[in-house]
Amino acid sequence: MSEAEPGLFEAAEIASTPEKPAEPGVARTREPQRAQAEIRFSVPDDLVAPSNPARLFWEILGRLDLTAFGLECGSVEGKAGRAMLSPRMLLTLWLYGISEGVGSAREIERLTKRDTVYRWIVGDLEVSHHKLSRFRVGHGEALNGLMTDVLASLMEKGLLSLDLVADDGTRTRAAASAPSFRTYGSLLECRAQAALHLKAVLAAAEDPEYTRAQHTRRAVAARDFQQRVEAAIATVAEIQEQRTPAENRKLKPARASTTDAEARVMKMGDGGFRPAYNVQYSVAGSELGGPRTIVAVQVTNVGSDMGDLTPMAEQVEERTGQLPKVVLADGGHAKAEDITTVKGMDIDVLVPPPENAKSIDKLKAEGAGAELIDWRERMATPEAAKAYRARAGLCELANAHQKSHHGLTHFLVRGLDKVTCVTLLSAIAFNLSQHASHLLR
Repeated sequence: MSEAEPGLFEAAEIASTPEKPAEPGVARTREPQRAQAEIRFSVPDDLVAPSNPARLFWEILGRLDLTAFGLECGSVEGKAGRAMLSPRMLLTLWLYGISEGVGSAREIERLTKRDTVYRWIVGDLEVSHHKLSRFRVGHGEALNGLMTDVLASLMEKGLLSLDLVADDGTRTRAAASAPSFRTYGSLLECRAQAALHLKAVLAAAEDPEYTRAQHTRRAVAARDFQQRVEAAIATVAEIQEQRTPAENRKLKPARASTTDAEARVMKMGDGGFRPAYNVQYSVAGSELGGPRTIVAVQVTNVGSDMGDLTPMAEQVEERTGQLPKVVLADGGHAKAEDITTVKGMDIDVLVPPPENAKSIDKLKAEGAGAELIDWRERMATPEAAKAYRARAGLCELANAHQKSHHGLTHFLVRGLDKVTCVTLLSAIAFNLSQHASHLLR
């Protein structure tokens, strides 16, 4: 055996010796570098697709007359003053926000700083939630006119037919809580407390713990609460005056909310009772499907739909210049005087009579009007029953769309006028969304 060659025992020892594992290395990673300067070129107009709803709203509003939104502006061409924000831009913000289910001015303000589409709408401008809130509720007449202009455009293009219109009311939660409703005696105590609170706030005007701006806000809030208490007292007194002595003895004492004096406690769709407003829509469309159009809007603080057929038909005529040919409504609208009036307008009314309604023979024996008897005989025919089936597909679908897609499950504003403004904006957004592609042709 050669000396260079290992022996058998040495070879076996070498083969049985395990190799030492290699130590693991540190993984290589790529970390973000934020201190490195870079130049980017982008065109904001290229960030939003041509079919985006925001662009469609912007284009449609550009074809409508929006001068009514600037009538209160003191700054005009040729005179000194600060220019107002574009009504077209503010309307586009609200309409797009509503179409996305956003109904809060603060949320829209946040989205204008981080969302591409909202940033495209405002461009190089900045919008505060205060400005958005004031714009939404401060142009009731202008919004009402815009609603009419949209319907006129649809009529001109042949996109709106009034052959079939359905009426329905939906109770929408008000911005008030149940404990805020108080009786007259409790409201008088609130008046005394509000006066003491305002006196204390004004007495602390020199307190160095608060800044001047904080003092101002505290005084404004105290006066606002005092005004709301006074409005609630006036509301309770008005309700008591409208009741008969028998009703005052039978019914519970009248109550009003110190948060929203115009809100009323109503029976909701789930059977519960909560502060709400009654939002009425008249929706036109076809029983075969297709786009729906809200042709009339009315907001009341009355929990019943009785008596709403006539004002809604008159509003449709005022906005479009035509009366509906057929009106569908549920049994909650079956008021004899109302149906008689609408039938007198040469409108075919399809409203099921209530379960306790008098028979046709008894109505004839009592000498009821021809319109009322004609309505009852019409509702007894199979043709009327078949035509009435289209009601749910028109008005209830629109109501569900407003609540599920537009987020109109509860109001964030107080007062009948402001609630009406919010409802009009939502109706305009609904109509433009339904007909956007045709309006741009």
